[in-house]
Amino acid sequence: MTTPEEINTKELMDYYGYKGKLGEIQLKLKLLRAYILQFMASLSPSSNLAVLFHRAKGCRIGHHVYIGPGVHIDILYPDLITIEDYVSIGMNSMIFAHSNPTNSMWIKQNRYPRKVAPVTIRQGSWIPPGVIVLCGVTIGENSVIGAHSLVTKNTEPYTINAGIPAKEIAKIQKE
Repeated sequence: MTTPEEINTKELMDYYGYKGKLGEIQLKLKLLRAYILQFMASLSPSSNLAVLFHRAKGCRIGHHVYIGPGVHIDILYPDLITIEDYVSIGMNSMIFAHSNPTNSMWIKQNRYPRKVAPVTIRQGSWIPPGVIVLCGVTIGENSVIGAHSLVTKNTEPYTINAGIPAKEIAKIQKE
């Protein structure tokens, strides 16, 4: 019988093109590096340092981006995260490019297999503290997400979205 851990390792190795025992070592070193960079970013006293650590992890991050303390950006698939210019992400927010129910083999095989999809946060968006952004989401240009919201689907540009799950609650007038 294959374990959830073996399935997860195989999926990651396939994604990164790693093979065999050497590939397993490469994957473990890659993940260790990502965890260290994530830890350093989340404790950074400066948003500029946090941005540098997340970029080093593989995230694509534009200019004039603010990343608050405790922000978690996907460790397994950081290359699928794009944050454009002039974005602000409040403390303790989380952004995931994957979902993976790992403990229940039945759920994993029959209902919710691993999903891996890019996340894009468009220019000028504001994500206040405590927001969770799930995989496959694009947050529209100059849109606002309500604090502690759960973003499960794309948001339109120039809108305010809030709730669990986040829904559009207002449009922002362009001048």
